[in-house]
Amino acid sequence: MYIKQIYTPCLAEAAYYIESNGEVAIIDPLRDVDTYLELANQRDAKIKYVFETHFHADFVSGHIDLSKKTGAEIVYGPTAEAEYEISVAKDMQTFNLGDIFIQLLHTPGHTMESSCFLLLDKFGKQHSVFTGDTLFVGDVGRPDLAVNSEISREDLATHLYHSIKNKLLTLNDDVIVYPGHGAGSQCGKSLGKETQSTIGIQKKYNYALNVKSAEDFVSKVTEGLTAPPQYFPKNAQINKNGYDSIDLVLAKSMNALTVEEFKKLIQNPKTIVIDSRNAVNFSKNHIKGSINIGLDGFFAVWVGTLIKDLKTPILLVCDKGMERETILRLARVGYENVLGYLSNGIENWITQNLSTEQLTCICPTEFINLREEKNIIDVRTDVEYNNGHVDESIHIPLAKLNENISLLNKKSTYYIYCKSGYRSAIASSFMINKGFSNIINIKKGYDGIVNKTCFCKNK
Repeated sequence: MYIKQIYTPCLAEAAYYIESNGEVAIIDPLRDVDTYLELANQRDAKIKYVFETHFHADFVSGHIDLSKKTGAEIVYGPTAEAEYEISVAKDMQTFNLGDIFIQLLHTPGHTMESSCFLLLDKFGKQHSVFTGDTLFVGDVGRPDLAVNSEISREDLATHLYHSIKNKLLTLNDDVIVYPGHGAGSQCGKSLGKETQSTIGIQKKYNYALNVKSAEDFVSKVTEGLTAPPQYFPKNAQINKNGYDSIDLVLAKSMNALTVEEFKKLIQNPKTIVIDSRNAVNFSKNHIKGSINIGLDGFFAVWVGTLIKDLKTPILLVCDKGMERETILRLARVGYENVLGYLSNGIENWITQNLSTEQLTCICPTEFINLREEKNIIDVRTDVEYNNGHVDESIHIPLAKLNENISLLNKKSTYYIYCKSGYRSAIASSFMINKGFSNIINIKKGYDGIVNKTCFCKNK
């Protein structure tokens, strides 16, 4: 038996490769399926099943492409309905995989079709459970993503309580827990840093499992829930309806554009230029109006949060060699209308003597020493802000910037900060794109301000 967790930090997502006696099951694959195909090929094994824990909202799954390329059976839990061929398994149904067994545990709550997969070794002993978005390390799945006119988040939370109590907590304490996400995912409230645990440890330390009643559980898991990113329901629908092959998406999007071609396409007012370089390089030189969302952070999440329409025409400015990766990450969350990328990056633009913009940045010490009254915007989360913030700062979490931007004065000067500078660069460039002309980004963010650290030499 061989188990490999394939973790993607920029989405905080975990897929799983399970192999026994030459047969393979993949659980919750990402859209770029080459990793799973290559691993199976290296190990001279055949992919037999693709198990989906639910219809994912935070990414477009690779289940359809993987099935088409391998002939693997796509398996969902009870109540699942899709616009393509799937196997809808029954609760407690068992699947043979080589010498081992995988049993589906229907665990509604995060969504109604949500299921976990219990791995039994060749002797029938409980070994591990793949919990998807039902149970995380230190948390449980949020119960508000499948809300509709017939079911509320409190109803879903109640289902989740009984699913965990009657299915997962009856497992042996030494059963390994393999969740679908780690810290940084917005599929829960407070996921731990670890990407695996055990049932026993979660019983002891997971706040949501230490409750007195269903009512207590519902109260705890629904308290403080912020609205999910706007792209979540769109991705869930894509996963239900189907999608174009990732190979076709890449073939269509991998267009190296000359400066003249790029200039022509940029004239369309609906087109957005996304610059995926890091904030430091973006600040030095960038094309006017471009939005900086760096690959060195949660790139796809912030694109999905800020760019409302999945069909938005997108032009890319990337570090050389990172064009495919940028397009791939966009496709993982459903953004497929990439017109192309600037060939040879920003250097090509500069060598043509075309004008660039700079993002005004100051170091924390400069900011602290400014004596005039300042309009300061804190774009961190509610939890971060409540744990400490700059006096008189306006709190607008980056996730809510789009919906609150009309409340700000485009003629005013704003100083923007986050924790360390990544999100504030996104916010600053986004506001400039929307017509704000006096935006100043605070390098190193709140951490730098608290430590009174000067980075002026790096200006």
